[in-house]
Amino acid sequence: MSLLDTLLVPFHTPAITLGATSTSWGEVAGFVTGALCVWLVARQNVWNWPIGILNNIAFLALFMTSGLYADGWLQVVYMALAVFGWWSWLRGGQAHTHLPVSKTTRSQWWSLVGIGVVATAALTWILDSLTDSTVPLPDAVTTVLSLLATWGQARKKLESWWLWITADIIYIPLYAYKQLWLTAILYIGFLALCVLGLRNWRADVRGRELVTA
Repeated sequence: MSLLDTLLVPFHTPAITLGATSTSWGEVAGFVTGALCVWLVARQNVWNWPIGILNNIAFLALFMTSGLYADGWLQVVYMALAVFGWWSWLRGGQAHTHLPVSKTTRSQWWSLVGIGVVATAALTWILDSLTDSTVPLPDAVTTVLSLLATWGQARKKLESWWLWITADIIYIPLYAYKQLWLTAILYIGFLALCVLGLRNWRADVRGRELVTA
């Protein structure tokens, strides 16, 4: 057994078994850290970033052993974006102050759409041609949506929540199809937290607009 296989043993060890379906400790770790991370984002708490990195590590191991390769490597990109987001929230505002919530501009939207279409097409082809993925298109779509949403989250763009909501709606049946039931349930919770985050961030923007009006 390789060192990597040894390190992954806890992630494969069943934690909960209901009938013929078991849930590993890796999925449990992803569930707990993921729920806490999104709750902290909704409250604009900067500690969401280090908690998010722990969540990325758990899901990296889980997804790479479940045939969700794009979502697996996505966790590595998430960790890099988490470092950027952590700095951005603390020092990304004017004069290196805390970053406020803002709306996505029209030019930013066009850039996101263009990048999203090209990246989805390229990633779908890669997964379909170079891996044994059985879900290349939904894996690619959710991966690209999540990356775009994470960029928006790092820059505190209000509309990043809509990207997360769209991704979660696709993720839920995708994880159920892969029999990652606890993760599917987690993403139902994510969906609810995204709605809460959208409401909170929208109230923040409206409050500042009233002050400056």
